[in-house]
Amino acid sequence: MYHVSRTTLSLMCAASVAALMTACGGDDTPELQNPGASWPPQPTVTAHRGASALRPEHTLASYQKAIEDGADMVEPDLVATRDGVLVARHENEISGTTNVAALPQFASRKATKTIDGIPVSGWFTEDFTLAELKTLRAKERIPANRPANSAFDGQFEVPTLQEVVDLVKKESQARHKTIGLYPETKHPTYFKNIGLPLEKRLVDLLVANGYRGKDAAVYLQSFEVANLKELRKLTDMRIVQLIDNPANPPAANGAPRNAPYDFVAAGSKKTYKDLTTPAGLKEIATYADAVSPYKEVIIARTTSNELGTPTSFVADAHAAGLKVHTWTLRPENPFLPPTMRRGNVASPSERGDAVAEITAYLNAGIDGFFTDDPAVGRAAVAQFKK
Repeated sequence: MYHVSRTTLSLMCAASVAALMTACGGDDTPELQNPGASWPPQPTVTAHRGASALRPEHTLASYQKAIEDGADMVEPDLVATRDGVLVARHENEISGTTNVAALPQFASRKATKTIDGIPVSGWFTEDFTLAELKTLRAKERIPANRPANSAFDGQFEVPTLQEVVDLVKKESQARHKTIGLYPETKHPTYFKNIGLPLEKRLVDLLVANGYRGKDAAVYLQSFEVANLKELRKLTDMRIVQLIDNPANPPAANGAPRNAPYDFVAAGSKKTYKDLTTPAGLKEIATYADAVSPYKEVIIARTTSNELGTPTSFVADAHAAGLKVHTWTLRPENPFLPPTMRRGNVASPSERGDAVAEITAYLNAGIDGFFTDDPAVGRAAVAQFKK
């Protein structure tokens, strides 16, 4: 008779239990992580840095609130620590979003670096290990616009990408609903040049967490081009080319801000405006699945700062086979056209009719949008679909 040791039997039982849990929708829920090509629902509501109008951005609390308020996807911007861990921060300079400047033990870490051609002074994630970064606490980045968020200052850690993934998977399973990830690689040329490339780290972590190819509930995004092409070689996950405002003026030192930085670094004269043309969009379609421009590329503002007539961008992108998302639709008065502001229209924090602005973009034919308040975005989509 074939002899099975007690250790082997224990391992076989454990494997059987794991398989049973998977089959019954236990800890692993591949159908929620990989819902297929028909996902996400359209129009897609993406929580910009979480519910950043309601909680300090890029915190687990912000992502949690976004999910509770109906976001289809949450967006973690990604930078690297000194020990190579991906964490969620809008910038690698963190004095505006953490309490690092108030901590004497890190005073000597303050530095001035050139990021994408522009001198920046402060404290940088790549100068901290993850353990050190975890001693910091998040704070509201724009307290004048979001004073209520300042009540949460000092409460939340800087989350790792793994922690964001864990939250999304847990909430997807609990709600029996796919909640997607929309990670952005920040300053990829810079991070590559300092020996902390982002691309493989990102793909490896997602694959290790069960996300697979075009069926995955993931969009990978960047304002640069070369790193998206590199990502395309690493994965079939959906890719999005971000397009910044083509009208951005040069920085104070003359560095261009109207072009992907990898173009600038390579000496190319091409700009974001070139990417918005029919030919530029066809080129994007060779490596990306969607394009996400600054909102005024889709609906330019008039001389009185009102919404003008939609451009041909959405039609041109759709003709190239690209989905169209846009950014960022915010609820506070300063971010809205004058006729959509409400109450004290001069208030930096009072909210206006953000649903009206979102509706204008939905009428322009977009497939999805980034919003700082997913509850408002969800209300706009529900109203639009009636």
